Amino acid sequence: MPGAPLLSVKDLRVEYATGDQPVKAVDGVSFDVHNGEFVGVVGESGCGKSTMLFAIARLLSPPAEIAGGSVEFSGRNLVTMTEKELNVLRWRDYSVVMQSAMNALNPVASIAAQFADTMKAHGRYSRQEIHDRSVEVLQLVGIDQIHLKSYPHQLSGGMRQRAMIAMALLFTPDLVIMDEPTSALDVVAQRSLMVQIKELQQRLGFAVIFVTHDMSLVSHFSDQLLVMYAGQVIETGPTRAVFDSPAHPYSRGLLDAFPSIRGPRVELTGIPGSPPDLARLPAGCRFQPRCPVRFDECATVLPDLYPVGPARSRCLLDAPGRKEATR
Repeated sequence: MPGAPLLSVKDLRVEYATGDQPVKAVDGVSFDVHNGEFVGVVGESGCGKSTMLFAIARLLSPPAEIAGGSVEFSGRNLVTMTEKELNVLRWRDYSVVMQSAMNALNPVASIAAQFADTMKAHGRYSRQEIHDRSVEVLQLVGIDQIHLKSYPHQLSGGMRQRAMIAMALLFTPDLVIMDEPTSALDVVAQRSLMVQIKELQQRLGFAVIFVTHDMSLVSHFSDQLLVMYAGQVIETGPTRAVFDSPAHPYSRGLLDAFPSIRGPRVELTGIPGSPPDLARLPAGCRFQPRCPVRFDECATVLPDLYPVGPARSRCLLDAPGRKEATR
C-alpha cells in the first residue's frame, strides 16, 4: 500500500521470566499496518498471538517483558515511551478491545459511567458532551441509547462486545486492536459482529489488528494475514493469496481443519500432535516435528521468511534455489 505505515513492528521479541531460562513467547515478529487496513492474526492457542498484541499496545505485565525490537506508531516508538506518554495516545490514537467483555467491563458500573470515566481520563468534557458522544458511539454499533443505564450483566454477550467496541471508538482512533472479540459468541453472533466491525472500519477509516484462532473468521474481512506458530510468523501475505494458495504446511493444515458449507464433503485432516513447549523449542524449524513434508535439513536449519508470490513463507521448501517439491 502507498505511503508510510501507520504501525510498523520490527523484530519484536517478548520473553517470560520463568526459572533459569526465559520463555520466548514472541520471537522476531515484523509487520506493517497501513491506514484503513484490516490485518488478521491467526494460529493455534498458545502460539503468541495475544502476547504480541499486548506487547504492541504496551499492556504487558510481569513476568512478561519486551526483550527487543520496536513498535513504531505514527513515527513514534511505543517501546521506549513512558507510561505518561503512552496514556496520551491510548484510546485517543489507538485502543484495545479485550477478549472477554464481561471481564473487561466493570460489573458494578453502568455503561454510561464507564464511557464517562474513559472520556474524563482523556480530556475535559461537559456532562452533555459525554452523553451525546456516548449515544453516538452506541448507535454506531447498533445499541439503543436506553442501554446506557444498563450494567454489563444485563446485556447479552454480543451486546457486551459491541459496547466494548463502542468504548474503543469514543475518540475515533486511527488503530483498533482486537483480541479474539468473538471467541465467546455463537457462529451467528460472530458473523454479525464481524460484518459490523468491517462496516465501521470502512465508514470511519481506522485500521484493525484482529487476533483470532479461527482462520475462517477473517477469510472475508481481512486485507492482510499473519499466521503464527510457536512465537513466530510462519506465513504472511494478502489474505486471499494465503487462503487460495497457502505456502506453509502449517497454513494448509489449519485450512484443512475447518469444514466448508459448500462443495463436496471432504474428510477433515487436521494437524497431528500439538504445538511445542516454548521453553523447550525443537531445533531447526519449529513445525518440523508435526510437518507431513519435513526432510533432514528441517531438524537443523532455522528457516527465514521466503517470498512465495505476493506472500512469504517460513519453510525451507520455499528457500531460494531449492527445487520445487511435490507438496
